[in-house]
Amino acid sequence: MDQLRALKYFVQVVETGSFTKAAEMFSVPPSSLSRRVADLEKSLGATLLKRSTRIMSLTEIGQQYYQQVSEVLRSLELSDESVRAYQTIPMGVLNISSTVGFGEKVLLPLLDEFYDLYPQVTLNVTLSDELSTLARDEVDLAIRGGYAPDERVVAIKLMDNDFITVASPSYMAHIGEITDVMQLKQHQGLFFKTPAGPTPWLCEINGQWHDVSAKPYLITNNGDWLLRQAIAGKGILMMPKWALYNCLKTGELIELDIKPALTVTQNPNLGIFLLYQKQRYQVPKLKAAIDFIVARINALNH
Repeated sequence: MDQLRALKYFVQVVETGSFTKAAEMFSVPPSSLSRRVADLEKSLGATLLKRSTRIMSLTEIGQQYYQQVSEVLRSLELSDESVRAYQTIPMGVLNISSTVGFGEKVLLPLLDEFYDLYPQVTLNVTLSDELSTLARDEVDLAIRGGYAPDERVVAIKLMDNDFITVASPSYMAHIGEITDVMQLKQHQGLFFKTPAGPTPWLCEINGQWHDVSAKPYLITNNGDWLLRQAIAGKGILMMPKWALYNCLKTGELIELDIKPALTVTQNPNLGIFLLYQKQRYQVPKLKAAIDFIVARINALNH
C-alpha cells in the first residue's frame, strides 16, 4: 500500500466530506479511493470513518489521527515548496491577511505596485480584524496592529500605531476648548469597535488609570464611516495617526491637545507588525512580498 497516497486520500475525504468529491480532486474512481482508505484503516487496525448512505463522519480516534496527519502533510508540502522554489522567480498564490483599516489605506495601494512588479504572483488578500494564526489559517503573511505576538513567528514592526484624539473645526467651535480630560465624559464620542469591543479612551492621572471615554454617539468597525462622522462634526474621535494623515493635512480634522494624553491601552509601544513563518522566508513569492512591503513602508515613514 502507498501509505502517503492513502493519507492524502483520507485527509481529502475528511475535508470535502465526501468520497466522491475527494476522488474528483485526485481524478481517480471513488471506488479506488475508498478501497485505499479502507486499506489504511486495516493496516492501522482502527476504524477512522463512520460511513452511511447519508453522511460520513470521523470516529474519535479518526479525529485524532486526522489532526496529526494533516499537520504532517502540511509540513511536507511546505518542504516540497521550498525545494521547488529554490532559485526560481516569484510565482503562485500568496495568501495575505491584514487588519481592515491598514489594509484599505496603506497595504492595498502598495499591492497594486507589487502586482505590476510580480505578475506571476496571484494575490489572495483578506481584510479582517479577527486574529489569524499563520499555520492554522494557511496565511503566508499577516499584518496586525498591537504588540509583537508570542507565537513562533517573525514579527517586523512596520510603524508605530499611536492613537490621537481629533475633532472637526466645526465641532470644536461649538464646544470650545477642552481644558480638563474629565470634560470628555460630557461630549459625544465616535468609537471604533474591535473584536474585543469598542476601543476605550484611557488616561493615567497620579499613577492611576481612568476610563475617560465620551458618551458614545457612534460605535462601528467601519473606519471610513467614523471619519465621515467626525468630519461632519458629530463628535470626538480617537484613531491611529497613520489613518488620519490626509484629514489632518487638509484641515478637515484637528488634533486636540488634551492633557494628560489619552491612549487606548495601559501598555506602551503599540505597533503595526508584519508576521511570517521564519522557515518560509526563502520561498520567492513570500520573500519578494516581505522585502517589498518593508521597503515601501519604511519610505513612507521617512
